[in-house]
Amino acid sequence: MGGPLDGIRVLEVAMYGFVPSAGAVLAEWGADVIKVEHAVTGDPQRGLRQTGPLRVEGDPNPNIEHANRGKRSIGLDVSKPEGREVLLELAKRADVFLTSFLPGHRAKFGIDVDDIRAVNPDVVYARGSALGPRGLEAEKGGYDMTAFWCRAGTAATITPPGIEGMIGPPGPAYGDTISGTNLAGGIAAALLKRERTGEASVVDVSLLGSGLWAMGHTVALTSHLNQLMVQPPPGVHGSPINPLVGVYRTKDDRFISLVMMQPTKFWADVCRHVDREDLIDDPRFATAESIAEHTGEAVEILREVIATRTLPEWSERFATLAGPWAPVQDTLQAAQDAQIRSNEYIVTAGELELVANPVQFDVAAPRTGPAPGFAEQTDDILLELDLDWDRIIELKTAGVVT
Repeated sequence: MGGPLDGIRVLEVAMYGFVPSAGAVLAEWGADVIKVEHAVTGDPQRGLRQTGPLRVEGDPNPNIEHANRGKRSIGLDVSKPEGREVLLELAKRADVFLTSFLPGHRAKFGIDVDDIRAVNPDVVYARGSALGPRGLEAEKGGYDMTAFWCRAGTAATITPPGIEGMIGPPGPAYGDTISGTNLAGGIAAALLKRERTGEASVVDVSLLGSGLWAMGHTVALTSHLNQLMVQPPPGVHGSPINPLVGVYRTKDDRFISLVMMQPTKFWADVCRHVDREDLIDDPRFATAESIAEHTGEAVEILREVIATRTLPEWSERFATLAGPWAPVQDTLQAAQDAQIRSNEYIVTAGELELVANPVQFDVAAPRTGPAPGFAEQTDDILLELDLDWDRIIELKTAGVVT
């Protein structure tokens, strides 16, 4: 069964994590994505080997695979007239032109909206930026750490008082991947609009806008109340009025997260599952008001009882628990989670297992593949442009293509 974007051609002139991750989603949805890389250096992301304390030696390199799965790569120097000519030939055949280049560089290389529309007026032109297409800082670049994590409010909100500096994002390309999925969704909507109306749109998504959208509920709440959302220090119970919203330590030093927003609805069931039926009719926990008043006491009771068994023991008991709960897992544990595996949220792509994009069609995991090697499909792509081998050799000799 084909993907919903089978037959759609995407020309990607982008680097690093954000915009290429949009191309990766489009590829998993069935599009043919051609990745244009610098003829000599390629995507700088290929050289990223050190991420915090973790270092990758050799290939495959997850830092390039995650955002470039299932694409084809051409090495092309668009600063040379012949290279730009090849790029425009590719653009003529594209449904989507996808770029991360800043306005100044788009103008310098002749790949801005008007340049591409001059050869293909029907192309959906999609731009990923750090800070958006308007305003005094539209010309500035940025990364997910700066624009998504710090500037949009996540870092300050998640960092408890008293900590020097800030808590950083949980891993590389965190904001990039979220923002890339937003951009892919915008492109899909623009393709539908073009099909229905014949009008081709310019699609913009920024790291700043995506970061703000992710914090949208918090921004609305704090702006309405004119109060900040202050993160409690680790170890403080999650809700001051609900013992069933918080994290509890198990006997084996793992943690269980309970998120039962209606405590009176779930209190009796929780008591039965932790062998404390004596608390079911306790007047301290009979109503929402009394539970709120005695939350501290209930938290201490639950902490003591949950600390008596290991996470595997509680997982077996809580299999029939009515309210939402989850084990607190690291990425190695999540990757082996039976529910994640059952839904094929992790798929095989070449030599690696990668997290699939979260959208599934017809209850099936997306088809995917490994990222291309640098310029791996250059010859095939040039032949598709009806260039003969003599011309291809000329372009290679001139350093225009790899």
